[in-house]
Amino acid sequence: MSSEPVIKAAGLSKCYHLYARPRDRLLQMVFGHKKAYYREHWALKDLSLEIAPGETLGVIGRNGSGKSTLLQLLCGTLNPSAGQLQTQGRIAALLELGSGFNPEFSGRENVFLNASLLGLSTAETRQRLPQIEAFADIGDFINQPVKTYSSGMALRLAFAVIAHVDADILVIDEALAVGDAFFTQKCMRFLRAFMKTGTILFVSHDTAAVQSLCNRVIWLDQGQLRQQGTPKEVCENYLAAFYEAQQGASAPPPVNQARRQPQPQAWRVQRDAFINASNL
Repeated sequence: MSSEPVIKAAGLSKCYHLYARPRDRLLQMVFGHKKAYYREHWALKDLSLEIAPGETLGVIGRNGSGKSTLLQLLCGTLNPSAGQLQTQGRIAALLELGSGFNPEFSGRENVFLNASLLGLSTAETRQRLPQIEAFADIGDFINQPVKTYSSGMALRLAFAVIAHVDADILVIDEALAVGDAFFTQKCMRFLRAFMKTGTILFVSHDTAAVQSLCNRVIWLDQGQLRQQGTPKEVCENYLAAFYEAQQGASAPPPVNQARRQPQPQAWRVQRDAFINASNL
């Protein structure tokens, strides 16, 4: 296996223009050379990262931290505002549920559609269709429009497709959270087998799953890389920071100086209990 990174990002950034009023978009088109009618929101800013072949990288962070933006940039569904990004090999992604599916098409028709987007020919998809249907295990619903599917059924079909396209890199974005326990176990068994030959980017709020599955973890915070390292260390620091933020947000305002005496030892005990419970 080559030692060259399969994913290499340098100064990767994504900026969105936010308009306070709909008419400001028109004003920007007409008078934008004189004045900016928007404010900038950097969903991702100056991220540099290398992912080695065969590595399983976990991505954690609170909502709005830039996780999904990073994955969409890696998959090519977004263009970066700045920086450089290089990828090697076929990437199969499970991002938002139903992405790549036409809700009016049947499950079987969407298998061919989604597989073609991932680089398979019609003949290759037809050859693998029995295995895809068996993995999804949705029965006769394979002939029904996807718009009639539950979120769990859509997950089953989407995961079944990416599991059979011979991808070099798998990108999983929190999708497994909607699956039932038995299908989640099936997906985890597949991912562990895939880890022997392929590269995985795994985004999840379940820090126990991240620690169990990943070799390395990065923590994104407000669009920037806050920490990277071993799963245990990064997840514990992330949970501790989250707990501190929650305690600060919910703490009542002090009545007087005498009642503001800190109790660091009791606080640490509560925090450690929170972290340990999250890792069970």
